[in-house]
Amino acid sequence: MAANRILAHHGVLNAYGHISARDPDDAEAFYLSRSLSASQVGEGDIMRFDLEGDAMADDRRAPYVERFIHAAIYAARPDVHCVLHAHTEEILPFTITSEPFRAVIRSVSDIGVEVPRWDIRTGFGDATNLLVSTIEHGRDLAATLGGHSMVLMRGHGFTSCGPSVLRTVSTAVNLPRNARVLLAARQMRGPVVAMSAAEMASVSGVSGRDLGPDSPAARRGWNLWLAEVGLDGAE
Repeated sequence: MAANRILAHHGVLNAYGHISARDPDDAEAFYLSRSLSASQVGEGDIMRFDLEGDAMADDRRAPYVERFIHAAIYAARPDVHCVLHAHTEEILPFTITSEPFRAVIRSVSDIGVEVPRWDIRTGFGDATNLLVSTIEHGRDLAATLGGHSMVLMRGHGFTSCGPSVLRTVSTAVNLPRNARVLLAARQMRGPVVAMSAAEMASVSGVSGRDLGPDSPAARRGWNLWLAEVGLDGAE
């Protein structure tokens, strides 16, 4: 619930988009809200799904159409424990051009040196509505994501993932800022200097931006965001 509220507050999610978490007690299941705007998600709205994207426990509430994004990534990536799908406006120009989306600020180092771009048209023709509405769509997207932590979706948005809810949310909150900085820098003279792989590894390490659940630095940001949305101590 908290992750939904935080991402809505920071404009990463709006009426659409969603975030999920793998069940810590069952790697073959994940938690995702029923079909609601992120700012409206409460504890009682969370549903449990299997890795085919089917609701469990005979839960008949309306799910998100694109739950297959989450199912397919969890199935393909045992290291992933949180998946986010959003349509954040600042990211959209990078989904429809050849301009690479690169990490140019420290707080998005987790996206890596390369962010692949997925076009549903490539595998499913030009008659789709661009939504990931089947498990086959989800698996194709997961294949393009590969071992990366973020994938752009042509004319649609992006999907990102990470080892924890806190870490995924922390990066996502800063993605619009990274996009604005990158687009502004492109208007200036000279090349844009992105973060290197070595810098990213250092930032994400214990000596840098350790975003493990017990990290004081990570909790400082998380606690502020909780306070901003009137919550305390939850993910």
